[in-house]
Amino acid sequence: MSQTNGRQSGRDPERHRGAVTLRRGAIPTSTADQRLLDSRGRSDWKTKDAWRALRILAEFVEGFDTLADLPPAVSVFGSARSKPDSPECRLAEELGAGLARAGYAVITGGGPGVMEAANRGASEAGGLSVGLGIELPFEQGLNDWVDLAIDFRYFFARKTMFVKYAQAFVVLPGGFGTMDELFEALTLVQTGKVTRFPVVLMGTDYWRGLLDWLRDSMAAEGKIGPVDLELICLTDDVDAAVRHIVEAEAALAADQEAVREAAVARTAADQQAARRAADTATPSPGTASNGTGSGGAGRGVVDGGED
Repeated sequence: MSQTNGRQSGRDPERHRGAVTLRRGAIPTSTADQRLLDSRGRSDWKTKDAWRALRILAEFVEGFDTLADLPPAVSVFGSARSKPDSPECRLAEELGAGLARAGYAVITGGGPGVMEAANRGASEAGGLSVGLGIELPFEQGLNDWVDLAIDFRYFFARKTMFVKYAQAFVVLPGGFGTMDELFEALTLVQTGKVTRFPVVLMGTDYWRGLLDWLRDSMAAEGKIGPVDLELICLTDDVDAAVRHIVEAEAALAADQEAVREAAVARTAADQQAARRAADTATPSPGTASNGTGSGGAGRGVVDGGED
């Protein structure tokens, strides 16, 4: 399996900011995220941060608008440093193809390594391959296997898209960025911010030490509950990973249908109860109220006197 980083092959480094492309000396030494989060720039907070808020909003609008029509998708994470012939890259390519055959688009960070392998597998299998790039101090660029790409300035806007438009996360061996995405997903599921969101770890040898620590240290000391460990599916089998995602989506659909049916039944019961209450409150024909009854009795007395 051969891979190329599409934007770097035979070209000078470049950085994309929406419609703007920067090359060579025009590329700044810092990123938008760095400038936003730099606490040493307090003097700029009142003059620049309000404008940054508009730029941040624009990134969310661009992401929402671009991905709104995306088919069901799975976000795949892993190291940008993995070599094309590494076990995790071969596994990622098989995974991308398996997800595409199951009807899922594949979302990655759009970079090289594991991300490129997953994009390639999806694209070659006829699926939609999505890359969500990010502005970094070192040039990375989007790989050639991405069909639909968005370049982000801000990590938090990009991270929202990874979660919002995915039915699951699959995490292959990676570094800090991969760990960040993994534990964010687990936190969102644990706290109920997202529901029925499968998190699959692939690369059992790589993840075994982490899972042992989660069980023997974090769970053993009560920092997480035993049920939290069940949020993770560990496998090296692509078919098992895809099946786990498909079954979780089916279970979620069944839950949503049950909730819908319960809501319909509750509405029907409320309407029926309201009709019974209305029927009870409405006098039947020929039945007078107390005031009318008194008047009727008076007329009867008068009529009797006239007879």
